[in-house]
Amino acid sequence: MTATAEAPAPSMFERIGGTEGVRAVVDRFYDLMEHDSRYAALRAMHVEDLFPVRVSLTQFLSAWLGGPRDWFEARPGTCIMSMHRAMGITPDTAAQWVEAMSRAMANCRVEKALGSQMQQAFLRMAGAMMRA
Repeated sequence: MTATAEAPAPSMFERIGGTEGVRAVVDRFYDLMEHDSRYAALRAMHVEDLFPVRVSLTQFLSAWLGGPRDWFEARPGTCIMSMHRAMGITPDTAAQWVEAMSRAMANCRVEKALGSQMQQAFLRMAGAMMRA
């Protein structure tokens, strides 16, 4: 009798739809930030041209979700939390970020359980990125 090997569970990166799925969420997030006045304070923290941060966040989230590690390989030793702490993130802008990301995931129809898991992680990250 041979044992049947179960296929490993898909990674979060696979569940979101790979790079294209991540890019869709990131693009929707930045579109919301640019065009919805609820995120004006968050938008004001960014440079005018959002293309470079769209690329960077797509790469970061892809790696964070278990995909290609390009972001980390291009920035060895970089701490994303420290980078954001220097931006002066407030409770208001942290809340705007989490809300916009949550809306982007819902708009892109990210699987509900995955979206909830990511939102919980984003809430923890947002809290940690605020200046003490």
